[in-house]
Amino acid sequence: MAEIQATGKNSERIAKYADMFSAMGTEPRLRIMQLLLSAHPEGLVVGDIQGELDIPNSTLSHHLEKLKTEGLVEIERQGTFLRYTADTEALQELLRFLYAECCTRNKALKPEAIIQICK
Repeated sequence: MAEIQATGKNSERIAKYADMFSAMGTEPRLRIMQLLLSAHPEGLVVGDIQGELDIPNSTLSHHLEKLKTEGLVEIERQGTFLRYTADTEALQELLRFLYAECCTRNKALKPEAIIQICK
């Protein structure tokens, strides 16, 4: 029974991560995430994101909502403005999931190679 429960939790976790990857699976959303990461930890207000990426307001709202729903961005209201920041803890969790096996059990990738990619 414990194995079934562990498998169920693992399936839920994998489904959650699949949804997170799917949310970033479009060019505009990936560009938004890249922009928010470059502005971390302050983040950006919607108007700045729109100006930087030249995405129409209604389309940008849709993309930001999807990223928020999947837990990839956080929002803080500042008066009449909404400030978005990348949820770096969620991204770290996602990356740990992605690289857990490849860097441990079967050594498909060396951790040093991943760190060099990020430099």
